[in-house]
Amino acid sequence: MLSAEVFDGEPGCIALARALADRFLTRLAVECLAPIGEHTRSDLMLAVSELVTNADRYSHGPYLLELEGNAELISVTVYDSSTAMPVLYGPDPSRLGGHGMEIVVALCDRLIAERVPVGKRIRA
Repeated sequence: MLSAEVFDGEPGCIALARALADRFLTRLAVECLAPIGEHTRSDLMLAVSELVTNADRYSHGPYLLELEGNAELISVTVYDSSTAMPVLYGPDPSRLGGHGMEIVVALCDRLIAERVPVGKRIRA
């Protein structure tokens, strides 16, 4: 199953991205009989929030959120117009900000960032 939407960076986009993810998980549970528990739902919502927040903050233009999954696996992909690759800092509780990718890495089995013709793609 696939669900995707383009966001323009206007206020409220991050909430709209989370709403898309919530609807996607509901469809996945119903149509694919995926066992979506509260832990999975909250982890996915947080990963979507962090990835979309980074695209919103650091790219100059629209970005695409793509959610793909089946009963066993869910992937979140964000395409944006920036070619700057994300920075993964080591844990530092005294650092203000810069924890987004650290959170995504902790929540997801893998994280792939690569440049593409439109900018970059980040898949978790």
